[in-house]
Amino acid sequence: MIKAINQWGFAEGTPLEQVFEVSRAAGFDAVELNLYPAGSVGLTMDSTASEAEAIGSMADRYGIKLRSLSTGMLWQAPLSAADESTRAEGRRIVAKQIELASLLGMDTVLVVPGVVNAVTSYEVCYSRSQDEIRRLIPAAEREQVHIGIENVWNKFLLSPLEMARYIDECESPYVGAYFDAGNVLQFGFPEQWIRILGPRIRKVHVKDFSVQVGNIHGFVPLFVGNVNWHEVRAALAEIAYNDVLTAELNPYAHDPVQMVKDTAVHLDRIMQLTGSAG
Repeated sequence: MIKAINQWGFAEGTPLEQVFEVSRAAGFDAVELNLYPAGSVGLTMDSTASEAEAIGSMADRYGIKLRSLSTGMLWQAPLSAADESTRAEGRRIVAKQIELASLLGMDTVLVVPGVVNAVTSYEVCYSRSQDEIRRLIPAAEREQVHIGIENVWNKFLLSPLEMARYIDECESPYVGAYFDAGNVLQFGFPEQWIRILGPRIRKVHVKDFSVQVGNIHGFVPLFVGNVNWHEVRAALAEIAYNDVLTAELNPYAHDPVQMVKDTAVHLDRIMQLTGSAG
């Protein structure tokens, strides 16, 4: 498997050259970049082809692979929104992800499909977001970039069976799952999700979560929380997943670079695991 870290693991505004340099020195093979609003550091909604290619060349100089592209922008422009202009902005964001991913040789973009809230009911979120994803499939198929539907705290797709059905109903090999092992501990077991989603999984995020805390502050360094990494690793082996494991953690408050170094060691250990701890 390929060991990667998300750009969010660095302090906001960290230059990409520093992200690549520190990641490579820590032993990472890849970095997952994020798409940001115009004016931010890295890939943005205004990034041109030449700017993106320059970033790709910089990554190459440091021996860093670029395999996937994430974004947090869909929380503000969900594909499930009642307002058509908001959904159109969401489509524009995903289309830009696909465009940039194709330019950089990435094969997957992370997509939060929708958000259930007091205004958008569960069943409406389901049908409306699926309709919007179907409108994006032609671009994904043309560019050969997978749309990775993430399981995230959006009060939506709360079981692996439902997520599998949602993906299958899109009827495209370019719609799959971007599975996050830490996100499911509030309502399930990651190893069960992995076995059920199986070959639908395109990419994997790793972070840990303390169920004793039970809220957004419960995300902790790998091996500190309640994810059973032995079982997760066994499940990934069972489905023959051999792609990227991308750490998605926040930087330490007083020594951000140390988080990168520690996480590289933790990921090495996860990759070495073979099954249940004895």
